[in-house]
Amino acid sequence: MKKIKSIYLLMLVLLGFSCSDYLDVVPDNVATIDNAFTNQHQAYKYLVTCYSYLPKHGQVSENPAFLSGDEAWMPDATLQTNKVTAWLIGRGEQVVTDPILNYWNGSRGGRSLYTGIRDCNIFLEKVHQVKDLDEFEMERWKAEVKFLKAYYHYWLLRMYGPVIKIEESLPVGTSTEEMFQTRSSIDEVFNYVVQLIDEAVPHLPDRIDNSTEELGRITKAGALSIKAEILVEAASPLFNGNSDFASLSNSDGTKLFSSEYSAEKWQAALTACDEAIFACKDAGHELYQVEDYKSAYTLNDTLLLNCALRSAVSEPYNKEIIWGCSRSWKSDVQYRSFARLANYVNEVCSSNLAPTLKVAEMFYSNNGVPINEDNTWDYDNRYSLQTVTTADKDLLEEGEQTVQLHFNREPRFYSSLGFDRGIWYGSGEYEEDALQVVRTRYGEPANQYNSTDYSITGYWAKKLVNIKTVVNSNGTSLGVKGYAFPIMRLADLYLLKAEAANEVASAPTADVYEAIDIVRERAGLDGVVKSWSDYSAFPERPKTKEGMREIIHRERMIELAMEGKRYWDVRRWKKATSLFSEPVVGWSLLEKTAENFYQPQVLYLPSYSVRDYFWPIRESELVKNPELVQNIGW
Repeated sequence: MKKIKSIYLLMLVLLGFSCSDYLDVVPDNVATIDNAFTNQHQAYKYLVTCYSYLPKHGQVSENPAFLSGDEAWMPDATLQTNKVTAWLIGRGEQVVTDPILNYWNGSRGGRSLYTGIRDCNIFLEKVHQVKDLDEFEMERWKAEVKFLKAYYHYWLLRMYGPVIKIEESLPVGTSTEEMFQTRSSIDEVFNYVVQLIDEAVPHLPDRIDNSTEELGRITKAGALSIKAEILVEAASPLFNGNSDFASLSNSDGTKLFSSEYSAEKWQAALTACDEAIFACKDAGHELYQVEDYKSAYTLNDTLLLNCALRSAVSEPYNKEIIWGCSRSWKSDVQYRSFARLANYVNEVCSSNLAPTLKVAEMFYSNNGVPINEDNTWDYDNRYSLQTVTTADKDLLEEGEQTVQLHFNREPRFYSSLGFDRGIWYGSGEYEEDALQVVRTRYGEPANQYNSTDYSITGYWAKKLVNIKTVVNSNGTSLGVKGYAFPIMRLADLYLLKAEAANEVASAPTADVYEAIDIVRERAGLDGVVKSWSDYSAFPERPKTKEGMREIIHRERMIELAMEGKRYWDVRRWKKATSLFSEPVVGWSLLEKTAENFYQPQVLYLPSYSVRDYFWPIRESELVKNPELVQNIGW
């Protein structure tokens, strides 16, 4: 019974239910830390507490990556009614007095990760006191908490740059002066995070065999994959030889950024990617393929591929997910990404997380190259109307008109995005002859313009909605099929390897092509060399380091679109000041005819400066700790 209760407690936290009774670890109302480690049951509560600080990656209100960059936008009224403060970052409204998504000390949607690190330290210091915990399980728990401690430092590092490195809890009686800690250099923090993961890996399980009881707990493959991501981040331009932040120093003159580029960082990243891929294969992780999608209905090849590509993200427990955030099991991105497919009396879909027109144009043509490079694709007339024929009826509504932009695109375009006159497979209709259609023009079901629950751009993140998520028969509720939002999946890891391998060599090698082509092949595309040679106006692009770099960057955006990756990628590539300052564009939602609806409209003119690469530290923290220095520009 104790074991069952412990498992239940962990699932409550990992699935996002209330766990306030355990967050500050005062078990059974006994206000001493030592009592939290009197037995296995109490210590397990503390392990749950350490996991509970994980940000909910699938929640728009907690993950800055959804709305702080150029992937998605929302109706203005959403700020007042749904309190999506994270979107203020994308609008350039970050402030130093009360920062948005303040994960440093907690406020405005962010929970203090330093509190989480403190609880991790307490666990590591006290777990040895548990008398009825066998050594094997103790070592696993310690390894999990070390990883979590590393991950919380990493999350802070990406947001704030150089942070305070907390290696152990301060003992009772520490003087005020000793409590004033300074920020560690960026390299010191990266090295410490990697050290913690290296210490944890040998004691982590290879895989989670019982997903019902242990879903969300970290494995060896998961830890090594996150390590690979961290080392790619460390090697990227934002952190590797960045002269823009050369003047950031502690009050004693210690520099927090190095202006010197290190090629060795890319080699370390490549080694970590190879190690992680090997561990993933050993644990049984593979790319989710067409044959993995199981359906009671007979579907043609087009629909099967569409379903498989969607399911790689949203099918629970699937073999491609290396680590999923089960705290986001029924995350709000599903509610916000579900397009209305009929006229429901009650509004059960938020439908307001809207991919931008830029995202729609980033996907390749059906030949696997950018639409503005494809020699066979009429890029200049992409906004012209075309009538859908029988040949495209599995992707578009036959007999209707839509823009040429929606024709002859790669499979991931159709599996990732919902759009006007596009087919939306699933959601209660699974027969080939009963396919549902998104209708987005003014007055149509998907266009609820006078509410807060509509797509301001005319696009939806269909890939984030499980195929079995459905509105009930009378339209009064949304039956959400939950899944652990992917923090890391295998396609992401392959593309990290392609990037690292390309940066290590003077010109692209077989390793680079192999890592990117395996992802493209799953999406029904030829390899980069063949695709560019056959169809691109720049056939030599994949053969140079610089050209391949741009291809890999775009491939990451396409494969991982709307999964919370592009925001961090664009920042670490130091492209944010240009890309995040481009106009936000969508379609003309107040128009009823196709001719007028398909007119691009500028929705917002954002501005992103160098200072925006890192969050401001809340002013009150600088007052409390005079040794703490503020980020540049704030």
